[in-house]
Amino acid sequence: MQPVIEAILYTAGEAGVALNDLAAILNISPAAMRQQLEAYQKALAADDKRGVMVQQSAERYYLLTKPDFAESLRKYFAGPPATGLSQAALEVLAIIAYQQPITRIEIDEVRGVQSSGALTTLASRQLVKEAGRKDAPGRPILYATTPFFLDYFGLKQLADLPPLEEAGAPSEVDLFADFNATLEGEDKNHE
Repeated sequence: MQPVIEAILYTAGEAGVALNDLAAILNISPAAMRQQLEAYQKALAADDKRGVMVQQSAERYYLLTKPDFAESLRKYFAGPPATGLSQAALEVLAIIAYQQPITRIEIDEVRGVQSSGALTTLASRQLVKEAGRKDAPGRPILYATTPFFLDYFGLKQLADLPPLEEAGAPSEVDLFADFNATLEGEDKNHE
């Protein structure tokens, strides 16, 4: 059962998964699920060839990197982006740029799919940041673009973004074609 638990926790990302939800997905009792999670948690902790661990907070479980690798991860995130952004990350970045400040749930509603992975990528590349909390139940995090976003795209202010009305339907707009081409060119320069 550990591979399926790992797959679910990995996919859930920073949102984690509630114990009862995991139990329902795997069609077992919450008590049996807790035992499975504890066994998986111990197996990961004992395996020095694995870079991840299971962390529990209240009744939610998360797949996280082990603290032993913190320095390596800091170096990774401090460096320039090694690859271009995925289509999902570009979609999320465009939504944030035009509708900021915006919550992850609002982004998910626009896209029709979950966006936490893309948000993590964009935040790690310093293109988006937390911009406070929405005054709504649960006080969800608001996201906005960063000054680095403006600088990278050669914009002085957000008003310099091309208006969506002139470009046609939003699905036809390729706001970041030059961005990906630039990143691909940087990748070749670093090889």
